[in-house]
Amino acid sequence: MAIEKIDIETFLTRSENTLVFDVRSPGEYTHAHIPNAISLPLFTDEERKVVGTLYKQKSRQQAIKAGLDFFGVKMKAMVEEVEASFHKNNLSVLPEDNPTLIVHCWRGGMRSAGVAWLLDLYGFKVYTIAGGYKAYRKWTLAQFEKKYPLKILGGFTGSGKTLLIGELIKQQKSVIDLENIAGHRGSAFGNIGLAKQPSQEQFENTLALSLVKSLQKAKEINEPIWVEDESQRIGDVNIPMIFWKQMREADLNFLDIPFEERLMHILKMYGNLDKMRMINAIIRIKKRLGGLDAKDAVNAFMEDRIEDCFRILLRYYDKWYTKGMEARENLNEKRTIISCDEVSLENIQKLF
Repeated sequence: MAIEKIDIETFLTRSENTLVFDVRSPGEYTHAHIPNAISLPLFTDEERKVVGTLYKQKSRQQAIKAGLDFFGVKMKAMVEEVEASFHKNNLSVLPEDNPTLIVHCWRGGMRSAGVAWLLDLYGFKVYTIAGGYKAYRKWTLAQFEKKYPLKILGGFTGSGKTLLIGELIKQQKSVIDLENIAGHRGSAFGNIGLAKQPSQEQFENTLALSLVKSLQKAKEINEPIWVEDESQRIGDVNIPMIFWKQMREADLNFLDIPFEERLMHILKMYGNLDKMRMINAIIRIKKRLGGLDAKDAVNAFMEDRIEDCFRILLRYYDKWYTKGMEARENLNEKRTIISCDEVSLENIQKLF
């Protein structure tokens, strides 16, 4: 079977039902990759360095020979790893079922060509991405330049916005779940109990794909794309500025929920988290929180007066959210205030 190169748009369509293998080094993959791609490194990080150095300092031919030394002993294991990935995904590798896959490296060069040759020789139908991962990155950045029919779900901290975002997803609405993509809940305490956040590049890769899928869904159901109101920075990652500006210009549905109700909701979410990590998070915002409030919040937490601690913190976040909200242009025209008695899934009915 012949190996075929496909452009990025064709790749995006086919990758929904086809396994994608990233043959770059483990370090490259860990830093950022195409969402759902499977790591199948042709070279280790050290081997890649050796080949790259030979290519720059000696010649292309010597680099290829060194690469073949590394590649030759791995061929059988790589084929078996691909077969295992097919079995894991309940896909057949029988020749009559025409097992198909996509392979890519950084620029669609020698690494993907070598692995594609091997897998084609073994009997897979192989596609490679023209331009490789670099083409996907170019596509990713282009998505933030587009216009999206956004509707923002806002409200002070503890209003249950994330709860409603989850419910909108269950109801098969068009949603961009920024906090899920960022791996962070958006406050100084937002990463406690969660895995390490993705890199900025990985965050962008996943967000771009989510935007495209959400736009397609929005068109199908003729409804806007719901997005939770966020600061541009979510933990260690930033929402691309051009897209964040769109968020700031979109209509804002603001959940207006009493302070005490929000406080109780926050206590349920964060009250049982690791004490030292919570205290360290408070210390990190000491300058903005104010020395006295920071001290009082830490002392309250140390003395197991958790409610007193979160009362201080909630007032702080209310102040900063108000400041950010009022910085929106034409706020009165764009904001719809939705009065709610408590934090509840029932509040979702008031959004429509």
